[in-house]
Amino acid sequence: MNGKFFKNIEFAKALALKEDVKYAQGQVVSKTLVQTENVNITLFSFDKGEEISSHSAPGDALVYVSEGEVIITIGDNSPVIVTEGNFIVMPANIPHALEAKDKFKMMLIVVKG
Repeated sequence: MNGKFFKNIEFAKALALKEDVKYAQGQVVSKTLVQTENVNITLFSFDKGEEISSHSAPGDALVYVSEGEVIITIGDNSPVIVTEGNFIVMPANIPHALEAKDKFKMMLIVVKG
């Protein structure tokens, strides 16, 4: 069974989100599930100490933490710790950064208008 928008994932099967991307020592690993003009969905795993420095995205970005926890800084706000099972939304065109104090996994959904 093939879908129109999702890739790199099995269809019509219950899947464990946090099992679908593996950790790699000293690396950030990503797996793209959807990439269209208006929507991107990507799974990530971060090894302890890895980070993504301050940058911005052209759409609103939702980070759902499926395992562990991450420190996220958005604009001039104080850093927020987002823990397993929780999510945070980062507004379009506002700089943000992510830091892994320990290993963690997340799903990133970016929606552009």
